[in-house]
Amino acid sequence: MQVPQRSRGGLFPLGHSGKRRRAAGTLAALATAAGLLTACGGDGGTPTLVWYTNPDPGGQAAIAQRCTADSDGAYKIETQVLPQDASQQRVQLARRLAAGDSSIDLMSLDPAFTAEFAAADYVVPVPQDVQQELPEAFKGAVTASTWNKQLVVAPFWSNVQALWYRKSFAEKAGLDMSQPVTWDQIIDAAAKNGGTVGVQANKYEGYVVWINALVMGAGGTIVSDPNAGVDATIDIDSDAGEAAADVINKLAHSKAAEPDLSVSNEGTVLAPFATDQGAFQVNWTFIYSNYGTDKAVLDDLGWTTYPETVQGEPARPPYGGIGIGVSTTSNHEELDWKAVECITSPDNQGQYAVDTGNMPSSAAGYAFDKLQKAYPASLLQLFQKSVVDAGPRPLTPYWSDISGAIQSTWHPANSVTQSTPASSQSFIQQILEGKALL
Repeated sequence: MQVPQRSRGGLFPLGHSGKRRRAAGTLAALATAAGLLTACGGDGGTPTLVWYTNPDPGGQAAIAQRCTADSDGAYKIETQVLPQDASQQRVQLARRLAAGDSSIDLMSLDPAFTAEFAAADYVVPVPQDVQQELPEAFKGAVTASTWNKQLVVAPFWSNVQALWYRKSFAEKAGLDMSQPVTWDQIIDAAAKNGGTVGVQANKYEGYVVWINALVMGAGGTIVSDPNAGVDATIDIDSDAGEAAADVINKLAHSKAAEPDLSVSNEGTVLAPFATDQGAFQVNWTFIYSNYGTDKAVLDDLGWTTYPETVQGEPARPPYGGIGIGVSTTSNHEELDWKAVECITSPDNQGQYAVDTGNMPSSAAGYAFDKLQKAYPASLLQLFQKSVVDAGPRPLTPYWSDISGAIQSTWHPANSVTQSTPASSQSFIQQILEGKALL
C-alpha cells in the first residue's frame, strides 16, 4: 500500500489559495490497495459501529461494552486498536479514509491531527443538537477540537503535563516547590545533587511537544496564523525560540541529563525517576497511577505546575488528549452520534480516568465519585488548572510537516544551539513551499 503523496507540505495538500485539492492518482491507488476493506454490517440485525482507538489499557473497549449495553440493541460498538505511535495512527487512518473505507465509523483523534483530518473532509462536524448533549468541555479542549470555527470532534479526554518530583530530593536541594520553579532551577538542583531531569527528547512528536511548551512559556509561538495553511507565518526564530533552545542545550550538556536523552520518551523516564537518582520529570497525568503499586515512590511523589521557561512568565503546559470523530465514510452517522454522546458522557470520562490515568475533558467528568476517591484533591485541581493554562500545538493541517521539520533540525538535543531556531524556521518554510523534503 502506498503512503499518501505529499504536495507542498501536507498529507492532504492545499493550494496557495487555501482551497483543498486531492492527489487523485494517489487516492485512486489507495482505494485499489484497500479493496479488501469492507463495511462492517454487524450480524444482519443490530448495526455494528467500528471505533478506531488509540492504545490504552482497555478503557475504550470497556466503554464500547457499556455503550453497547446502554443502547438497548440500537447498535453495538467494536473497537480496533491503532498503532502505539501517534504518527502511525495518523497514517493508518488516512490510508483507509482516503480509500473511502466505510468500516470506519468512529475514531479517536489526537489534537495534532484534528485540523488536518477536518480540512480533508474526513470527519463530520459535530451537529448543533449533538453539541447540546455533550458535557461542557474545558476551553482548551474545545479549542483543540475546533477547525474553521466548527467543532469537528467531540472532546473525550484532556491530557496535560505537570512537573513531578521526589519530595525528599527537592527538600535536599533546598527548592520551595510551593512556588513556581523554572527549568534552570530544576536542572541546576538535579545536577548539583546527583539527580536527573526526565524529559521527552527522542526524534518524535513528544519532543516537539516539549519544544512548543518551552516556546509558548517564553511568550512566543511556533506558528502565528495556522489557518493560513502553507502561507502561515513561522515564528520559531524569535527570542522565545532562543529561550527554548537555551533550556534544551543546558539540560543536554548537564549532569542532570539522563544517559538515554536522545531516545527518551514518556515511558523511558519512569524507571530512572524511581531510583535514588530520581529527582524531576515532566510527564502526563498517568504518572500518579503508574506509581500506585510502588509505595516508597508514591509516598515521596510530589507534583506542581509545569516549569517556567522564563522566570516570572507563566508556564504553558503541554496539552494532549483525544477527541471522538465521526468518519464521513460511515454508513451509520445518526447512530454514530448517539454512540459519541454515550462515549463522552461524564460518567464514562470519569471512569476512563480511573481506568487509564487519562483525565476528563470536562469539569463534570472530574466530578465522578470514583475519580475523586482515586486521586488526591490537590492533584485533580492541578490537572484542571493546567488544562486551562495549557499551550496547545498550532491547529494547522500542516502540523505533521512542521513537526517533522522541527524534529529534523532540533534533534538530537545536544546539537541544539541559539542558531537552531533560525535554521529550523528556514527548513519549515522550505518544506511548506515544496522546496525541500522531510
